[in-house]
Amino acid sequence: MEDISRIMQENVDAVLIVDASINKYRAINRRGIFEKLISEEGEYRDLIEKLWIHLSDTNERISKDYGVFMSYYGNFKGKYSRRLKVKLDGNEQPYVIQMTVYPLSEPDKYIFAMDELDDDEYIQEFMTTRKVTTIQNTYLFSMYVDLVRDTTSSISITEISEDTVNASIKYSEWRMMIVNMIWPEEQEQFLRRTDPEYLKKNFSPGRTSSFDCQMQNLEGKYIWVKLIFSRANTQNDDDFRFVFMVQDINENSIELLSTLKKYEELALTDPLTRLYNHGGIETEMYNAIDNLRKDGVPVSFMMLDMDHFKNVNDSFGHSVGDVTLKKFAEILTDYMAGEKSFVGRWGGEEFVIICYGKSGDEAFNFAENLRKKVEETEFPEIKHITCSIGITDLTAEDTFDEAFNRMDKAMYASKESGRNIVSRL
Repeated sequence: MEDISRIMQENVDAVLIVDASINKYRAINRRGIFEKLISEEGEYRDLIEKLWIHLSDTNERISKDYGVFMSYYGNFKGKYSRRLKVKLDGNEQPYVIQMTVYPLSEPDKYIFAMDELDDDEYIQEFMTTRKVTTIQNTYLFSMYVDLVRDTTSSISITEISEDTVNASIKYSEWRMMIVNMIWPEEQEQFLRRTDPEYLKKNFSPGRTSSFDCQMQNLEGKYIWVKLIFSRANTQNDDDFRFVFMVQDINENSIELLSTLKKYEELALTDPLTRLYNHGGIETEMYNAIDNLRKDGVPVSFMMLDMDHFKNVNDSFGHSVGDVTLKKFAEILTDYMAGEKSFVGRWGGEEFVIICYGKSGDEAFNFAENLRKKVEETEFPEIKHITCSIGITDLTAEDTFDEAFNRMDKAMYASKESGRNIVSRL
C-alpha cells in the first residue's frame, strides 16, 4: 500500500480527497497545471464549477439559470471517469484532463485522481471522434427519461462537455427548472408539451415529435432551438421512456426569419416607391379602424392624387413619370417622419396616408401644409406639380367602406373645385 501511495503521488498529477457532505476538498498532491488550477483546499462546489461548469474550450462561466444543475454534477454513485477541458488565464488552448472518481465507503466522500493529457495522447481520440462530435454538437442537451419512475439519466450538455453526466434528476423537477430558460411567451407551450400526461396520451411507441422555441444557451442568450421528444419502442406498452434532445437551430432559423421578412416586405411594398402597396395600406386602414374602437385615439385618412399626372407621361415619357412618383413618395415620407402614420400607394398616381393623433382642424391644417410642400418642391425634369387631397376623420361607428368612400369623395371634391386643394368630409 505504501508503494501504491508513492506511485500515485509520483505519477498522478493531482489527487484530491472530497467530502461533499460538508462541501470541502483537500489536495493530497498537485503539480503542473493543477498548481494553478486547484487550491490546496477549498469548497467542493467551487471545484466542480472550475472543472466543468463552464463553456467547453473556454473558462467563461455559464448563466446563473443553469447553475441549478450544478449540485447534480458532484454526486457520484459509483466509479466515474471523464475527459474535461479547462482553460487557464493567459493560455489560448484549453488543457485536456482525464479525471477518475472513486467513491469511498462513507457516503458523499470521494477520491479524485486527475492527469493532464498531452497532445499525443489526445490527438488520436480527437481524430476518431471528430465527425461524430461535429454532428452531436448541434445538440445542446440530451437525456433519457422514464415517465413511470419519474427519472432522467444519461444527461449530456454538449457546451459543457461531450461526456454524459452520471446524475439522477427527477423528470418533474427538471421540467420546472428548465422552464425558466424558455422564452417567457413560450413557457406555457413548453409546460404543456412536456407534461407527462400529454406525452403518454400523444406518443405511441417509436413516435417522434418536436417544436421550435427560443431558449437560453449557457451564456444566457436566447437562441432558437428545436425540442425533440422520441418515445422508445420497447416491448412493453406500459413503458413510457423517452429520449429528449435540444437541437441548436439558431443560425438556420435567423436566416429563415430574415428570408420570410424579405418576402413579407415584397408582398406589402410597392416596388417603385418603396411605400406600402395597395394591399399593405388597405390592411393598415382596417387596423386603424380597429385601434380607434379599442383605444379611442383620433385618426384620419388622407387620399392624395397628383394633378395632371397623365401629361407628365405624355410629355416627358414614362421614365420621367416614374422619377416623379418616386420623388412624390419621398416628399410624403419625409413630411410624415416623426408622426405615427402609414403611407401607401393606392394605385397609379393615388396615395393614401393614415395619420394617428390628428382630427378636425388639426388634421386639415396638417394636410394643407403637405399640399403646399408638394407645390413648392422642384421635381426633376418637370420642375413643379401639385396634388389634390381628400381627408376624413374616422369614427368608432365607421366601417371600412364608409370611411374610404368619404375620403374618396373628398379627394374628388378637391379635383372638381380646381385641383391643388384640400377638402374634408
